[in-house]
Amino acid sequence: MSTTPSGSSHSLASYAMDPANSRGRRVFEPPAPTRNAYQRDRDRIIHSTAFRRLVYKTQVFLNHEGDLFRTRLTHSLEVAQLGRSIARSLQLHEDLVEAIALAHDLGHTPFGHAGQEALNACMRALAPVGSDDRNSGFEHNLQSLRVVDALEERYPDFDGLNLCFETREGILKHCSRARAERLEAVEPGGVAARFLYGGSPSLEAQLCNLADEIAYNAHDIDDGVRSGLLSLEQLQAVPLFERYCHRALQLHPKLQGRRLLFESIRLMLSDQVYDVIDATRKRLLDAGVHSAADVRQLPPLVGFSEAMRADSRHLKAFLFRHLYRHPKVLDTTARARQVVTELFDCYKEQAHELPAAYAQRPRRARAIADYIAGMTDRYAIREHQRLSGKVMFE
Repeated sequence: MSTTPSGSSHSLASYAMDPANSRGRRVFEPPAPTRNAYQRDRDRIIHSTAFRRLVYKTQVFLNHEGDLFRTRLTHSLEVAQLGRSIARSLQLHEDLVEAIALAHDLGHTPFGHAGQEALNACMRALAPVGSDDRNSGFEHNLQSLRVVDALEERYPDFDGLNLCFETREGILKHCSRARAERLEAVEPGGVAARFLYGGSPSLEAQLCNLADEIAYNAHDIDDGVRSGLLSLEQLQAVPLFERYCHRALQLHPKLQGRRLLFESIRLMLSDQVYDVIDATRKRLLDAGVHSAADVRQLPPLVGFSEAMRADSRHLKAFLFRHLYRHPKVLDTTARARQVVTELFDCYKEQAHELPAAYAQRPRRARAIADYIAGMTDRYAIREHQRLSGKVMFE
């Protein structure tokens, strides 16, 4: 079946999202003649400034540490690939999955979660003592929505990218009640409503959330070994990885080194994909799901089997202890938090150091957070050195 402006490149299940039935865009635009609405969203995301910056934003290892470690861009591409593969088997809308996957990290700060933690602390510190300031704090998931709704400046008739409801809903994969209430006040019944009134997002959004987890577990194993912080011997103590390493050696007894690592990861990824497809099909059948509306009334349906979920949790716990909390990683992230914190303080005290478009905004702290969040690792390092005179990273 060929791609049409209203369809996908394969037949859709009755519970898949259909762009012909989209809840639309916040600012009306006539349909594109050759692309469906979700393809148009994907194209806008790819051409955005925030997407290009992902190439110099990190996952675990900072950009200056090597050219072969994952970045937010390569991670987003891997999530999109996994998502599309699973979507095709489940007869979900591949274009919507791809759009959500490519946009899900647009709001990430430089230096990964270390940057987010520092920026969140800076913003929270400005809230009045004892208050529940709904505008305080920083969270990259909400920032991704903010990027596509407001911060991108490309079009003459609206701020942001004016994406479809379904794409925006998928980008906002979690949200605190206070922030959801703020979003709901601006957009009643919108992308934050489910966090207040219950319900689930589309299957395509659920799938992207899981594909994100599958992708980063696999590539953090690869990057961890490449960095020398993890070894194959250590990983073989993890049941999930050991199972596929053993299988790789059964199939290729002489395999060793990086080829053994890659083959083990490949087998693990394949089985996880098949597990998600089988487990999700069973849940859809057991729940009697017939439409996209049915999906929204039920708990999340896309997921691993119980056995695979338990193995995945064990792997995540291993990576947390041995990689994310490795002394060398902690040392780097501590310096990264210092860079972000000192940049924030500098801009707060010296507004003239901000670009005019940010300095003139009425909510100074949020403008500073937006500016820093948009930085790449290497730009943040250079800017911090210029303003502080400190060399944090060689």
